[in-house]
Amino acid sequence: MNDTALALSLAGLVFMMTVIWGGPLLRILRHFRIGKQIRVDEPGKHFSKMGTPTMGGVMFIIPVVLITVLLNAASLIGMKILGQSVLVPLIAMLGFALLGAIDDWEGIRGKRKGEGMRIRTKFAAQVVLGIGIALVLKYLLKVPELFLPGVSDEIHLGWLYIPVAAFVIIAMSNAVNFTDGLDGLAGLISATIFAAYGGIALMQGQVFIGRFCFTMVGALFGFLWFNVHPAQLFMGDTGSLSLGATIGVIALMTGQWALLPIIAVIPFSEALSDIIQIGYFKLTHGRRFFKMAPLHLHFELLGWSEMQIVQRFWLIGLIAAMIGFGLMSV
Repeated sequence: MNDTALALSLAGLVFMMTVIWGGPLLRILRHFRIGKQIRVDEPGKHFSKMGTPTMGGVMFIIPVVLITVLLNAASLIGMKILGQSVLVPLIAMLGFALLGAIDDWEGIRGKRKGEGMRIRTKFAAQVVLGIGIALVLKYLLKVPELFLPGVSDEIHLGWLYIPVAAFVIIAMSNAVNFTDGLDGLAGLISATIFAAYGGIALMQGQVFIGRFCFTMVGALFGFLWFNVHPAQLFMGDTGSLSLGATIGVIALMTGQWALLPIIAVIPFSEALSDIIQIGYFKLTHGRRFFKMAPLHLHFELLGWSEMQIVQRFWLIGLIAAMIGFGLMSV
């Protein structure tokens, strides 16, 4: 079986695993009333989602962890399906998932109900995780530091790689978190990004990374079975923070992280819109650039339906991912 066929087979296997265990997980979340809290300033239509089970990121995290650990263990009997290098994005996913779970729990049952962790505390934890992962990528895995379209040789960044890599991981973690606001949006966009980087990894001969990416795609499709409109559960910060960090790590491991603003154009735009909104608000002493940020809320207040926004954002994300994949081949 060739590399692409095996990668797609893993995606299909994890998809089935996620769908099968998704139902029982949903019943568990409902039983313990782990429901979403809606911010007062969100569009009124969102109040109908109050109480929908959240922390659903565990739905795709657990099958990915299970299959990755099992396939690594299979190497003990001579089956080399996944290598130890994929343990780094796996650990990154688990680390940021734990942080997101604490944030979700604080917002549901903690002292800061409806708000979650303090922003400074959460950001400090992200910085620690980001720097730790960046050090592992540079000094243990010795991943390619940077490839640019049209430039055949690797570009070395020296000590600058550590802060840059940490920034990429933290920025992507928060960008996907901003994107997670409408049924199916973050899942669809993330699956598209993982598919693009999976293809890039396979073309560069990074077979294990490519297989891990398509494992993520299968798990996300399984999650979307329950998350598309009308969503039966949400991924919460447990899912969105971990997805974004894992995307950042995968992009860094391929050396093609300069393509992230293209391949991940929707999360990039969502995060940028929030930065623009805050900056414009401060500069103009109270005026707003967008009706509401992040970007998907602006279009919702313009009158677009939730389905329209998700479908159109995904189409843009798909085309952008194809362009980014094409640029890698230049």
